[in-house]
Amino acid sequence: MPDETADPQNNQPPGYEPPKIWTWDQESGGRFASINRPVSGATHEKELPVGKHPIQLYSLGTPNGVKATVMLEELLAAGHSGAEYDAWLINIGEGDQFGSGFVSVNPNSKIPAMMDHSTAPATRVFESGSILLYLAEKFGAFLPTEHAARTEALNWLFWLQGSAPFLGGGFGHFYAYAPIKIEYAINRYAMEVKRQLDVLDKRLAENRFLAGDEYSIADIATWPWYGAIMNNAAYDAGTFLQVDDYSHVRRWTDEIGAREPVKRGRMVNSTFGKPENQLRERHDASDFETKTEDKKGEG
Repeated sequence: MPDETADPQNNQPPGYEPPKIWTWDQESGGRFASINRPVSGATHEKELPVGKHPIQLYSLGTPNGVKATVMLEELLAAGHSGAEYDAWLINIGEGDQFGSGFVSVNPNSKIPAMMDHSTAPATRVFESGSILLYLAEKFGAFLPTEHAARTEALNWLFWLQGSAPFLGGGFGHFYAYAPIKIEYAINRYAMEVKRQLDVLDKRLAENRFLAGDEYSIADIATWPWYGAIMNNAAYDAGTFLQVDDYSHVRRWTDEIGAREPVKRGRMVNSTFGKPENQLRERHDASDFETKTEDKKGEG
């Protein structure tokens, strides 16, 4: 006999039936109800600050934001002085992403967003994957030049851009943030995240990095999301997902996490964790030594 519990009609809160036409109920949005809405555009006038460097980053230390700051720190460590940057904090919990200045840089109102004032006119870049590719091409770094190797790096970059929403918006939302625990949703996205970890594990069993022997923007994009899951730093779900089963992802996670530019990039625009690991704004390399949250007010 068919399993009647698999019928969607039997897997919804009592009394709920999807309406013929959806209408927005802001009270049902869960933890992020105050910043989620079904329309785009600015909600208020607010200009973005501009610092002394050509590259201006507007971001927050989420996995997507960390991609950009790690890339910039890696470029600086590799000797690309033109990658000096100002990183301004965009507090998405307070709706900074809906200010008119930010919307003019990213009409999708998501971090990170970047302006490159070294071009005339200045170039806006939004979407984290686009930022990584833009910087890699601008400085000729962290992206192979040989056609096949470059294509492989881009394969994995776009794999990440398509896969991470299942981890964050899917699994993370229903496992950690949704106002009610829905067994079907958690099981569906947990299965997908474990499949993705298996994809990574098999790739990294035969390659040091995602694109092969060369560290690239594919690793810089992927590590903030999947490294966080491996280190139990995302949704406190490491045990639930049995991440220690993925030994090759573990090796890769630890190797990348030990890189000094990665350590610095994780700190920039961070508003959580230990105070000594939070550099809410970054305008100079010396800020890591003098302006982390634990040093504010000293002297």
